Amino acid sequence: MTQTVCCDPRWRTATKLVRGGLTRSEFNETSEALYMSSGYVYESAEEAEAAFAGDKDRYIYSRYANPTLSMLEERLALLEGAEACATTASGMAAVFAALACQVEAGDYVVASRALFGSCLYIVTDILPRLGVETRVVDGTNLAEWEEALSRKTKCVFLETPTNPTLEIIDLAAVSALAHKAGARVIVDNVFSTPMLQRPLQLGADIVVYSTTKHIDGQGRALGGAILCDKEFHKEFVTPFMRHTGPAMSPFNAWICLKGLETLDLRVRQHCQNALQIARFLEAQATLDRVIYPGLESHPQHELCKRQMSGASTVVSFELTGGKETAFKFLNALEIIDLSNNLGDAKSLITHPQTTTHQRLSEDEREQLGIGGGLVRLSVGLEDPLDLQDDLGRALDFAQL
Repeated sequence: MTQTVCCDPRWRTATKLVRGGLTRSEFNETSEALYMSSGYVYESAEEAEAAFAGDKDRYIYSRYANPTLSMLEERLALLEGAEACATTASGMAAVFAALACQVEAGDYVVASRALFGSCLYIVTDILPRLGVETRVVDGTNLAEWEEALSRKTKCVFLETPTNPTLEIIDLAAVSALAHKAGARVIVDNVFSTPMLQRPLQLGADIVVYSTTKHIDGQGRALGGAILCDKEFHKEFVTPFMRHTGPAMSPFNAWICLKGLETLDLRVRQHCQNALQIARFLEAQATLDRVIYPGLESHPQHELCKRQMSGASTVVSFELTGGKETAFKFLNALEIIDLSNNLGDAKSLITHPQTTTHQRLSEDEREQLGIGGGLVRLSVGLEDPLDLQDDLGRALDFAQL
């Protein structure tokens, strides 16, 4: 016999992060139970028949649903302010499922140009192969959105802040234009987390996450999530998930449940550290530019303040001297690790031109502002003064 602990709608965010969706077994455990089971047994053949017919609400197979996943999905939905949630094996599985479950040949999709490399691949390579017409626009240019959305559109896909140049897209304005064109709006909110930005409150219809990033936050487990209303979940997400199988593992769901308990604390400290590092970097004469929405120098700084409660955990900056200088700098770092991941307790840095956005053409990277000297730093939870010392030493070495 399991017991679901009720979630009071008056609970504040920190309480939801710790207690939302909690279900206890007959053993009344304090920590969420880990149900490592692929299947479930029935009391009778009649019960199995009723379950598969949809007449009895119960667990059938963990590709469909699992008690540990259900707890995570409920907690994420409470946190995001969504009616429903589906968890997936990775963030990219969430992105693809959110798009593929609803589009068909002949549909038209509009996306922002500044996307994570794999997301851009789905939009510009995979969807067109399935007969879907796609168009990419400058996400910060509302005139381009308006022109692209002047015809019937199936869905809009974007991320904000963008990867890796941290552009901020006006979610309310784009959502209004998209809805006039009949489109659903999908937002990849991974750089913001639900702690800093709530796209559903700004007009978006669907939010996707890589839970691999801040939600786990400690580099342990892959995962993704799709958050939406009940109707979209039932009509599109559920059948797609059941028949294509991108389910999250129960163990990874359990890891993410434990990660959520400290998400608010971690993201606030990440952002505090990131702002301190961004200000330190802005004072360095050897850098061509520092990109951080929390800085007054950022072109969408005012929009960031209106749309977000914090300015992201990531700082990007460009070294004078291009790729050669950037590599020299990266190889001189002692504390900060070279990794293409982000949202980790450890500070991680990558060179987008040769890693996450390597497959793009030179012209495409130039359009996105991804040059040879650009690096993306995911600021961790170390003492920011130690990070400043590490960055300063490496910058000095890179100029020798």
